[in-house]
Amino acid sequence: GCRVNIALPLYAADTDCWVFDLDNTLYPASANLFGLMDGRMAAFVGKVTGADPAESRRIQKRYFIEHGTTLSGLMADHDVDPHDYLAFVHDIPLDRLEPEPELAAAIHALPGRKIIFTNADAPYARRVLEKRGLADCFEAMFDIHDAAYAPKPDPAAYDRFCADHAVDPARAIMFEDMARNLKPAKALGMATVWINNGSEHGGAEACASFIDAETHCLSQFLFALTGACPA
Repeated sequence: GCRVNIALPLYAADTDCWVFDLDNTLYPASANLFGLMDGRMAAFVGKVTGADPAESRRIQKRYFIEHGTTLSGLMADHDVDPHDYLAFVHDIPLDRLEPEPELAAAIHALPGRKIIFTNADAPYARRVLEKRGLADCFEAMFDIHDAAYAPKPDPAAYDRFCADHAVDPARAIMFEDMARNLKPAKALGMATVWINNGSEHGGAEACASFIDAETHCLSQFLFALTGACPA
């Protein structure tokens, strides 16, 4: 079975960079923002291709599987402007999100730098962080534009991330709900923590060798790592 660790064996005092995914990592998967975005992705595909809703959804899912994101497929096949697409897809209400002071306190207690690494875009990410009360927790953000539209788990995105933010992978830990997105991080030398939250695409490779630890509750896990106390 899977190894489930309370504290990360590779965590060391010299860890100086904490890398966080955004969606379904920094808020509960139960909020199901992807459900809202999913409908808008399919609608955008229909707008571009002229396909009916059922066919649009099939195309969208195929793009996700073959290209890593729907956007990458649309850019490859239809020369879509990524800014147009991302603005459309992320135009969703965030009333399902609430502040989580405990998570904010847990992130603040981490020594060193905290950076967001997301396949979303920065304007949407900032809205999410604001709603969660996490806006001042992170010193930087690396979004899909910064990745030159090579989404996680494309190794090129991780190389660019490390170069842009001068991250030493051997001193970094990555937190992510999609197991497959941890594989390139581990290959670079990062320690990896899988947020096992039952999200749709999360768990296919959950027992894989590239996961150092897993948790159902990010805030509790972080408090356990640092020895800090919940507020």
